[in-house]
Formats: sequence, structure tokens, C-alpha cells
Amino acid sequence: MGVGGFRDRESRNRPNPLTSPRRRPGYSRRSSRSGRTIAEQLAFLEALLAEGAHNLCDNPRVPTHDEITDALSAVIDPELRKNVVELGMVRSIDLRDGGRVDVVLSLASADSPVRQQYQAVVGQELSKLEGVNEVNVGFDVLSAAEKKALQQRLGRSELPKGALAAVKNVICVGSGKGGVGKSTVTTNLTAALYAQGKRAAALDADVWGYSLPRMFGVHGKPSVSPQRKILPLVAHGGPGVISIEFFLSEEDQAITWRGPMLHKAIRQFLEDVAWGELDYLLIDLPPGTGDVSMTLAQLLPQARFVIVTTPQPAAQKVAKRAAESARRFDLELAGVIENMSGFTAPTGERFTIFGEGGGQELADELDVPLLGKIPISEELRIGADEGRPLVLEDPDAPASQAIYHAARGLIAATPQELPVLQGPSGPPLKPAPAPAPPAAPVTGTALPMSPGPGPQRTPPATAPAKTPRATPPGGTPLPLAG
Repeated sequence: MGVGGFRDRESRNRPNPLTSPRRRPGYSRRSSRSGRTIAEQLAFLEALLAEGAHNLCDNPRVPTHDEITDALSAVIDPELRKNVVELGMVRSIDLRDGGRVDVVLSLASADSPVRQQYQAVVGQELSKLEGVNEVNVGFDVLSAAEKKALQQRLGRSELPKGALAAVKNVICVGSGKGGVGKSTVTTNLTAALYAQGKRAAALDADVWGYSLPRMFGVHGKPSVSPQRKILPLVAHGGPGVISIEFFLSEEDQAITWRGPMLHKAIRQFLEDVAWGELDYLLIDLPPGTGDVSMTLAQLLPQARFVIVTTPQPAAQKVAKRAAESARRFDLELAGVIENMSGFTAPTGERFTIFGEGGGQELADELDVPLLGKIPISEELRIGADEGRPLVLEDPDAPASQAIYHAARGLIAATPQELPVLQGPSGPPLKPAPAPAPPAAPVTGTALPMSPGPGPQRTPPATAPAKTPRATPPGGTPLPLAG
């Protein structure tokens, strides 16, 4: 024992034989509260952790408003090719108890056919977020002022009506000049896509030089659906076809329309026709880069271009201008098809009548794939004149094989998912203008109103002296600024 009643260091470190638990009979290092040994308690805690019992006291994670908005950015308007957040179509986002998210999207019209696609895709994208157990999607309609503001941001005179909302790929077939077999390629490429199991249709946008009805072998007047939509005529039991010829009073009637009438006709072909669900809609463009091409570029920001050329340098240079025009409107080039690439005689000798390698050279300049090289073929020409696409009549012919090769290349180069899941196209939109700030309150002394015609009122005698007035020639006296 140390001085002053304190134990020295040695005695303090020595266990007390009377109080030390090690000296108690039957000691097993058990907790006084649970009656378990320390090892048993550790094993019990590990079991709880393994069963996830530690989550019983945790609150479930709830996604933030920004996370939901980011997820909605993956939903693309199938015709405008911009996401619904950028377009300002997300009206509201509400987080509810139990992991429920309510979203309201604004559509251009109450009967928009895009509703079902939006409902499915919004639910699919938001369900990927942690903590989301249920998604409800509602819809309303953009006001007239909102539609006008969106049209101005998009540079469009009208918003699309949803006629092409279920079309996965719109392919414009152009050449820049006539005489290269563009319509023959369009006809047989559409038929080849159909033969490959794709839902395909063709639109004859060459209003002056319409030829698809002859090449498909389909004539007549289209019928109208109960929804007042024009139904395409069906060629060879498969591809649907629409052409200006179907609406003329007589076959081969000449068309002398100019810009406004052409624009109206093309718009009607796109928006008033029941195209339905398609994998590919091929549009046969007129030669050049004029009114029709510009109209389609404005109405179809989701379109891709296929350029048809011959190996001849003159055709190649003009086709390049058509490609550059498409890119000027931010339209994607899907590839180049070289037509009339060569002629093989019955003896097996090959003649390059229009030159060699022009299609590959153009594809290299544009940095796009060369989808196919179609040889000069009398069978191909005869089939086009008689309304029997060669790819359906004789699939093993050399020209048919080249067109099938181009169709497979086009399938590989284009998306196959729903339009609302495809990526956006074109430059980003300018942000919507901020609402104008409220007008500042008027301060200061009110100025007297200019007296109108009629007898002048005499001011009261107690009124202060008036400031002299300047009288403009032939006008009403105006008060001078104080």
C-alpha cells in the first residue's frame, strides 16, 4: 500500500483476489445483460447483418427531381428528334409515398398517336431509378402560346401530328440529278427490305416526274380510313405506296405546281396518310436540291439520306452537292449506292460504260459506307417498266443480289428500336426564353392627359399657374416637360 492510502503501481496492476471475475467460480465471459458469451453475441450480430436486418431502421432512398429529369432526357420525340425535356414537354413531376412517381407530359394534340409509346418508355426509364416502385404517366395539351413558342424554337410553321411516330426509319433517296436510276433503286430497295422481313413502304415525292406507280405496278384511287386518313395502295402483297398519280383525274397527267403547292402536297403525303408501324419509309426525291428537298428536310429532322450516283464523274459531283445540301440541314447520310457500275456481256467480258470507282470515291469523300454497286441490267430495266421489281421476280440475278446487299447494309446502318428510344438528331435547341419580368411600378408625378376634341374645360381659379405650352402646327397643345 502506498503513501496516503493509495496503492503503488505494482499493487494497482495486480488483480484483486476478492473482486476479480477471473477468480469467481464458473466464470465464462458472459454478458450480464444477454446471458450470451461475447463470441455468441458476435455471431448473432453477423447473422443479423447477413439477413439485412440493419436496413430495418434505414429510410428507403427516394430519387431526386434532377435524377428523374435526367432519366426523362432519354425519351425522344419520334418526329422532332429532340428529348422531351429539351422540348419543354414535361409539365410536372411529383414524388409520392411508396416510391411512386407521377409525370405529366404535354402533347401537341389530344389524339396524338405517340401517347402509348411515351407511356411505355417513360415507365421503362424511370423504373431503372433506385427507389421507384410505380410510375404513372399523364398527358395534357400544349396551349396555343406554348405551341407557337415551340414552333419558333424549332423553325417550323407547324408541329407534326404524329403520323410518322411509329416509323422507325425515314430514308430519303436522292441523286442531285436525273437519269441515274434513282427511282428504280428506290423501288427495288423497298421491295428488298420487305423481302428481308422488314415492314417497308415508299412515298413518291418526285411530284413532276412520278414513276413509282409504274415501277411497282400499282394504280388506282386510295381509300380513306374511319379516322379520315389516306390508306396507301399495296404493291405485290407487301409494300405500301403513295404517289401524286393516285389523286389525278387521268394517268400520266402533267403537274405544273410551284413551291407553295408542292410544300402542301408533300406535307399532306406525310401527315394525312395512315403509314402505321413501319421499319422503313423510303422517299423518292426529285432531282436537284430545290423546294421538295428543303420541305422534306424541314419536316423530317429524323430522316437519313441515301445518295444514288453512277461511276461517271459528272454524276458523282452533282450527287455530292445533294449530300452537302442534306448535311446543311443536319440530316444524316446513311450511305452511297452506285448504279450502272458496269455491264457484263454474255461472253463474260465486262465493260465499264460509265467509268469505274465513282461511287467508292464519293463515299470516301463523304465518309459514309458504299452500300452497293448495281450493274447495268436489261432485266432490271424491263422489270421497272412492267411493274415487276426484279428483286422479287428473280432474286438470284446479279443486279438483285447487289440490291439485297445494299438493303442489308442499310439495315446494319440504321436503328431498329422504337423511335422514342433512338438518339436525338440535329443541333441542340436554344433554351426557351425566360418569362418577362413584371413591369416596375410607375413612380413620380403623373403628366396631364392631352385634351381631346370638344370644348376645353376651364381650370379652377385656385389652380396653380400653368406652364406655357408649345403648339405644334395644326395640332393640339402638348405640355412641356417639367
